[in-house]
Amino acid sequence: MRIAVLLPCYNEELTIEKVIRDFQRELPEAKIYVYDNNSVDSTADIARRCGAVVKQEKLQGKGNVVRSMFRDVDADVYVMADGDDTYPAEFVHELIRPIVDQEADMVMGDRHSNGSYQQENKRPMHNFGNQLVKTLINKLFNCDLHDIMTGYRAFNRDFVKNTPIQSEGFEIETEMTLHALDKRFVIEEIPIEYRDRPEGSYSKLNTLSDGIRVVKTVFWIFKDYKPLAFFGVLSVILLLLGLAVGLPVVYEFLQTHKIAKIPSAILAVGLVLLATTSLTSGLILDTIVKQHKDVYQLLRNRLPGRPLEREAGDKP
Repeated sequence: MRIAVLLPCYNEELTIEKVIRDFQRELPEAKIYVYDNNSVDSTADIARRCGAVVKQEKLQGKGNVVRSMFRDVDADVYVMADGDDTYPAEFVHELIRPIVDQEADMVMGDRHSNGSYQQENKRPMHNFGNQLVKTLINKLFNCDLHDIMTGYRAFNRDFVKNTPIQSEGFEIETEMTLHALDKRFVIEEIPIEYRDRPEGSYSKLNTLSDGIRVVKTVFWIFKDYKPLAFFGVLSVILLLLGLAVGLPVVYEFLQTHKIAKIPSAILAVGLVLLATTSLTSGLILDTIVKQHKDVYQLLRNRLPGRPLEREAGDKP
């Protein structure tokens, strides 16, 4: 069984050697790929000296790196981690076991269940952002995941070769999780220890801008994956606004048989028409999305040698 360890990197010369050595110790049979994302330090040279396969990704952003990794690397089991030494390699055996045993399509390293992320992470807004995204997605897809944005994951070939990557930056983890939920890939979570970056190493995350991008990703995917719910909520809001503006006009007409508030009447009619249009759009798009899911599943079924086949009623 071919195992590939994928390490997206940007200016990680302080930690990349230790990360590679740790994975070489834990998985001596694995092939380690370091994708250097325009680093200006010695990350690529150190990784090459340690025996890793080093490739360059010119498009800046973690999402662009993962897209290239998924397209280029051919394996049976994929492990993705960061090059900053925040994810201990010792947990990789627990992470890949459900993949090897054909019990899951994607396994996520859960940093939150044991509290290690909250203790080690020195950026309070990151904790808040993680909790916000987790709550939104769990409500949206009626699931109970603990760590939506973890960067420590294992995948089977089926997932890697059937996951379109649209994200460019750090919202990539959120996109992969949403895709797995929507397309009914089997997900498992394994509690892991998390450690903060060593002294001298710095995070490339921008709390505000990357947080906004993640929330925008959730918003747009809500629209694309759950259009009836999205446009249904929008329709209800528009209808309530239309009623709030229009009921005084109706009451006035019933009392005086005249309409003096012409602008309010026009606004109320416009809002109700928008509500109707929004609901109609949601119904049409929901039908299109369901047809797309059917086509996607049919195309997946045609792929030879899928490592994980599920019976009806199995865990999504």
